[in-house]
Amino acid sequence: MILIDAHSHLWLRQEALVDGQRIYPLPGGRSMFFGEIRQMLPPFMADGTNTAEVFLSNMDYAQVGAAVVVQEVIDGNQDAYLKEVQEKYPNRFLCCSLLDIDNCPLEVPEGFRAVAIPGHRMKRSLTDPALVAFFKDMEAKGQILSMCLDDNASQIAQFKEVIQECPDLKIAIGHFGMVTGKCFEQQVKLAQAPNVYVEAGGITWLYNSEFYPYPSAVRSIRQAADWVGMDKLMWGSDYPRTICAITYKMSYDFVLKSNELSQEEKEAFLGLNAKRFYGFGEVPQPPYIKNMSE
Repeated sequence: MILIDAHSHLWLRQEALVDGQRIYPLPGGRSMFFGEIRQMLPPFMADGTNTAEVFLSNMDYAQVGAAVVVQEVIDGNQDAYLKEVQEKYPNRFLCCSLLDIDNCPLEVPEGFRAVAIPGHRMKRSLTDPALVAFFKDMEAKGQILSMCLDDNASQIAQFKEVIQECPDLKIAIGHFGMVTGKCFEQQVKLAQAPNVYVEAGGITWLYNSEFYPYPSAVRSIRQAADWVGMDKLMWGSDYPRTICAITYKMSYDFVLKSNELSQEEKEAFLGLNAKRFYGFGEVPQPPYIKNMSE
């Protein structure tokens, strides 16, 4: 089975200033996060770096062939590092440039064919004429937009206008439409448009209180498929933050072992849809390596 992770993160150093508060790494994989110490990384990533090589080790162990690397303002802009990652591992990673549209120029930097916009943290209207013009330019160039939306009906209404204005712009909506929020159905149904897909990055975080094997998460995947079709949905892990609670393999294994989805649906959700949407070429299929405990 081809496995592609449609939502992950990498950074050399997490360093950001968001809403006047500094976010920075602490020893043992922890970070200072909005005035609170949080376990940002698994404790074995003790130096605070979150590199492609460590992720590739996790991917190979879990037999994941490729991954999409998105960005969040809470981690700071990692464009310089991710450009290197993209050049070094072109068949394993598709890296998105970070576009903080409230503070950055509206452009896709050279070396990237996708941008990530953390829309749940933005203040600017999505229908701002300059922003719509930028989206139209992305559409013309065949670039990809990865977008997380706020759990806010007004922002969803704005995004509907963007989709209508840019019917051929490839759009991936993140965090599975904030599946546990009040606007889950509205966000997912944006993918009724031919050019819009939904990726499940962070679904295990959103159902963290339930924990593995996340039966409610599987039911939400089934529900979303009923609304827009399984061919519009993609698995995402939200690595590395989610693997503070679970292993990387567990971030998709709950889908693999579910009896509520067919084998064909699992293959589509876990890799084939992302391969088609992001335009991956030949995706490696790492071999299974037996554990010492087996």
